[in-house]
Amino acid sequence: MKVIILGAGGRGRNYTRFCRQYGAEIVGIADPDTKKLEKLAMDFNISEDKLFHDWAEIMAKEKFADAVINATPDKVHYVSTMEALEKGYHVLLEKPMSDNEQECINMVEKAEKKNVILMVCHVLRYAPFFEKLKEIIDEGRIGQLVNIEMTENCAYWHFVHSYVRGVFRNETISSPFILAKSCHDLDLIGYLTGKKCLSVVSEGNLKYYRKENAPEGAPDYCLDGCPHETTCPYFAPRLYLKQISLVGWPTQTISADTSFAARYEALKNGQYGRCVFHCDNDVCDHQTAIFNMEDGLIASFNMTGFSSENTRTLRFYGTKGDIRGHLERGELEVFDFLTKEKEVIKIQYETIQSGHGGGDLRLLYDFLDGVDKKGTNLKTLARLSLQSHLMAFAAERSRKEGKRIYL
Repeated sequence: MKVIILGAGGRGRNYTRFCRQYGAEIVGIADPDTKKLEKLAMDFNISEDKLFHDWAEIMAKEKFADAVINATPDKVHYVSTMEALEKGYHVLLEKPMSDNEQECINMVEKAEKKNVILMVCHVLRYAPFFEKLKEIIDEGRIGQLVNIEMTENCAYWHFVHSYVRGVFRNETISSPFILAKSCHDLDLIGYLTGKKCLSVVSEGNLKYYRKENAPEGAPDYCLDGCPHETTCPYFAPRLYLKQISLVGWPTQTISADTSFAARYEALKNGQYGRCVFHCDNDVCDHQTAIFNMEDGLIASFNMTGFSSENTRTLRFYGTKGDIRGHLERGELEVFDFLTKEKEVIKIQYETIQSGHGGGDLRLLYDFLDGVDKKGTNLKTLARLSLQSHLMAFAAERSRKEGKRIYL
């Protein structure tokens, strides 16, 4: 099987590795960042003739692969995906599909018209934690679902990296937080319950990471002699300049060269060295949405960028019992109202080989199996993923317009 990778960032790198493990041949990689492109090529022994500096260069050629994995920035998703679908490529598309509702619909319809696979990277459907949760629900162990509470605990250091300093910080270059990150969670609401969303009410704002909250004397860049170095939990060098032998995410994202000296230089005047109170961010740092689902089911979703943990927590309430879950601990507690017994189920994470609780690798293998026509029953296609995006768009409208939005 021949695969093209659009985007040589963190996600493109992961999927390149998984494609190799699967046995697929990487026949093209595109990224405008020459350093990232060349490092990816060097790490995976990919020849120079397979490197492109623009996704459009690849799409200008006659079809020369079976599938495209699209890990470009959000704003590039639509035009690059539509080109790939038009040429007859099967496409695995990073979430979110697009920051525009009609564009999401257009992509789904294009894939169906061309009779090719369009799959969105809703990797949590493939995580053993959520697979087990769905199994418990489908078995009817807690009866009919009545209420759901789901929380995305985005750790303070993760939030400032991605949504204050990083590439997802501003809606003009990316998407609202509830779409950019939490479309995973909204997808899970529909996937786990099998219900459609009818309406939503949402509240949220950017409360803290604003210029008016900067402590006195804080410079634009942390390395410009910040007087609050020892008291600020967001001081950039503390996160990115740790003297460790293996530099992982998010530290590896600030520079293609992960040496201490290169990372130091990247912080001196690069985006990740900025004071969190002097950035051009505008996405919410906290938001809550209440989704009215079919059959009277109410699902509440809460996201926060002020958590000590970087995980997802949940409560599912049914007519015969309830479930408590903690993704990072890999723990599900199932309580039976009749017997008053509580079962604690542990997910064995030591056997998991990829991020998102094991979902990354398993989703890619399912996609490639589908492309290879191995009779796989694809767990998610773009048509199924569309609801989560429509829920996110509706939640943003509700938040901004101050009213209930019907889907």
